[in-house]
Amino acid sequence: MSLPLRCSIAKMFSRAVTRAATQAPSVVARRGFHATRSQMSSPFHYPEGPRSNIPFNPKSKVFPFIFWGFMGAGFGIPFGIAAWKQSKAPEA
Repeated sequence: MSLPLRCSIAKMFSRAVTRAATQAPSVVARRGFHATRSQMSSPFHYPEGPRSNIPFNPKSKVFPFIFWGFMGAGFGIPFGIAAWKQSKAPEA
């Protein structure tokens, strides 16, 4: 190969590398939706942090009683219904 041809091939490759190098950071540095900061001046901003997204306060003194009462009712009601149905006299 002659010298001018080698130089033109080198320029062509260097331009391609330069173009790829300038376009790559725009793809990599693009911020995702999760990376944007919340706008605190927005009227629709809700508090963030632990226990802020649940409709009850697990730190209160009555919480264990309400929680276990709810869980006990959810677990016990089907058994109570089954026992009541079994104790009824058969209709015939």
